[in-house]
Amino acid sequence: MEGRNKLKYMKYLTIYLYIQFVCCLVSDLKGQETPLSLADCIHLAMQQNPALKKDELQINRADLRYKQAKYDRLPRVEAGADHAISQGRSIDPTTNQYIDKNNSFGSQYANLNIPIFNGFAILNNIRRQAYAKEAGKLEFDSRRNELKLDVIEAYIKVLTAQDMLQQIEGQLIVTKEQLHRHEVLNKEGAVAPGDLYDIKGQYNSDLNLLAQTKQSLNEAKLMLASLMNMDPAQLPALQTLATDQVFVAQQADALFQQALHALPEYKALDWRIKEMEAQIQVARSAYFPSLSFGGGLNSNYSKEGGNPFTQMKNNLRKSVFLSLSIPIFNRFTTRTQVRLAQVDLQEADYNKDILSNELRRQTAKAVFDLRTAQITVQNLKEQAENYSEAFRIAQVHFDAGNSNSVIYLTAKNKLDNTRSLLLIKQYEYLLQKYINDYYAGALNL
Repeated sequence: MEGRNKLKYMKYLTIYLYIQFVCCLVSDLKGQETPLSLADCIHLAMQQNPALKKDELQINRADLRYKQAKYDRLPRVEAGADHAISQGRSIDPTTNQYIDKNNSFGSQYANLNIPIFNGFAILNNIRRQAYAKEAGKLEFDSRRNELKLDVIEAYIKVLTAQDMLQQIEGQLIVTKEQLHRHEVLNKEGAVAPGDLYDIKGQYNSDLNLLAQTKQSLNEAKLMLASLMNMDPAQLPALQTLATDQVFVAQQADALFQQALHALPEYKALDWRIKEMEAQIQVARSAYFPSLSFGGGLNSNYSKEGGNPFTQMKNNLRKSVFLSLSIPIFNRFTTRTQVRLAQVDLQEADYNKDILSNELRRQTAKAVFDLRTAQITVQNLKEQAENYSEAFRIAQVHFDAGNSNSVIYLTAKNKLDNTRSLLLIKQYEYLLQKYINDYYAGALNL
């Protein structure tokens, strides 16, 4: 009996240990979840962003319009049938004679129409829709690039908030240690009460800054998850980015010229101009006569004529025709449409000039901001080193009782603010590098 109980105990112990092992293994796997890189986030956004998917529908619409423009060269074939019931005096359609009784009759037809000439409207419309299709593709590429920039900005904001949170937590530890030390010294009467309350106020300030940073981190994560169409609660950890790199800024004019050749939205405007030029030709085609060729089959039957199928065969009529339409006066509609198309062309030209002017401003700003960020980061690094030494000296004097809380907290806050600003500016410097790459057409992520 004792041996069986021992075996039973060992069995339960083995099961318990196995369960614990599995739980630990699952926990470790969760903890080892692969963090997302910046390229991963951009890839997910390209696949899952609903706004981008909606914009992609514009390409589908342009492609369908282009195909329909080519289909317009094909013949048009239609067929139909009708049936009617009459009472009283009426004309029998099969005999063209009046009858004075109830009757039922019907007819059938099939028509073919082939366009021969219409002022080259079909050809010009095909060209117009082809240009619109190419413009749409480039405009969609522009939206993809803009989404990339949005993801990069959100990604960097998350990293900035995470590092800020870690830094503030370190500041909070230092303040908390000083607060504990002063509470002990205050009980012993070895410290001025004003210094204790200064440290308490600083501790509360650090707590508020910690809460604000957590809020900023949450907002940045929400934005990044939204761009990837992902539940924020399921957003994995992010890979860090190196912020100690040095980038060489280009000349503003060189970056502007690169942007003109690289940005798809600028190339798209050239296709929009071609589209408007083709639209003028489409409108002018209404000045010309139109010629078409056609043919038809017609038949009819009547209740009074016997078997309907025999009547349809006997009454069959075949025809071919040429149709010529010459425009003479249509209340200046064609002239107005041509002038409206010319206005649209002028607008497309102005849009290109406006974008070129805006690009010149943006590229100049991007170059200047990159250089300024680089100088600011270098200055802040030196400032942080100086304030670090000043804080060390202030802390030694404060701990020795040779100073007061005002001097100590002033030195501490200068160092903390400089470190925080340095962290922020390093990430801003990195973001400016990506912005310059965007204008240079080198945003290969």
